[in-house]
Amino acid sequence: MQRISCLADLEREAVDKLDLNTRTFFQSGAMDLLTRDDNREAYNRIRIIPRMLRDVSKIDTSLSIFGQTFKSPVFLAASANQRMAHTDGEIAASRSACKHGVLHVLSSISNYSIEEVSKGVADLTESGENTSVRWLQLYVFQDRHISYDLVKRAEQAGYTGIVVTVDTPYAGRRLDNIRSTFRVPQHLSLGNFEKYADGMHTHSPTAESTRLAHQNVNYTNYQIDPSLNWNDIKEIKKLTKLPVLLKGILTHEDAAIAVDVGVDGIIVSNHGGRQLDTVPATIVALPEVVDAVKKRIPVFVDGGILRGTDVFKALAVGADAVFVGRPVLWGLTYDGEKGVDLMIDLINEELRLAMALSGCIKISDINRSYLLKSDLYPSKL
Repeated sequence: MQRISCLADLEREAVDKLDLNTRTFFQSGAMDLLTRDDNREAYNRIRIIPRMLRDVSKIDTSLSIFGQTFKSPVFLAASANQRMAHTDGEIAASRSACKHGVLHVLSSISNYSIEEVSKGVADLTESGENTSVRWLQLYVFQDRHISYDLVKRAEQAGYTGIVVTVDTPYAGRRLDNIRSTFRVPQHLSLGNFEKYADGMHTHSPTAESTRLAHQNVNYTNYQIDPSLNWNDIKEIKKLTKLPVLLKGILTHEDAAIAVDVGVDGIIVSNHGGRQLDTVPATIVALPEVVDAVKKRIPVFVDGGILRGTDVFKALAVGADAVFVGRPVLWGLTYDGEKGVDLMIDLINEELRLAMALSGCIKISDINRSYLLKSDLYPSKL
């Protein structure tokens, strides 16, 4: 009998395997964890209204975003230091996404570099049976040349989108990390930044390269540019022909500005509850962002998605697709690439069943009529 039957099982197994340092890094949120936990609990408060007597013998979960076709609307979000979960880290996650025909976003703060992840999936795409679609998550640093160079490197390595994280002018106050004095393990480095370390242009695992890499951990934590503003987003748009998305939008006001400045997409996100505690759960913020955008650009959402019904609810509100972050880390911790495969298979099967039992045969069928209105807009009724 299989021990893992859902993502909650996978989380329990993974958390039991992690040491305190890694567990607090992956699971922590800001302050009292109110937003982190509400990201999940808010989905529990929304009820699905199913329709009956429809032919649901064939369910199609495919969709298209920016001209790319995906097999599922469940995409893999960026998260830092994935080799803390498994030695194959970001490469394993990207390979799993490639095999499943879904999008993978690589963090700027990854242990494997942009180029290493690209090479890591090359064997899967050579036959033509798989297509690897990767976006780069971008932090804008005080040294803008580094951020801009990351964009160019992503273009050259075949990435097809840039996701600018806009909710981290400063790091949130994560009490669990403070109490346990979080440290990046000494054997890990940040692959994307070794190129920029003083006098270092190699990936050789010397003591000096390790020391410099850990200097870069401090650099990326404390030198993100807090002056980032809408004019900077316009400059990034000029820098690349790739779609530029903003991650961290929570209001209709900011969503409207994003459309006006020419942003190509929005990810409704509160950073997994790791930045400002007591902000709304992302599924609560999603309706007003969707309504402000009015389908002019794609809108995505992350945070708290644990089940296929959660994916269904987000799509019903109006998200074009969803991102899962911590579940990727659980999969990696459980069994590397195979663990991520298991995670994706589980949530995709739950989504197919949720669609069938609700009377939807394709993604475009899913809309707000399948949700109890008073759950979606409780303050307006």
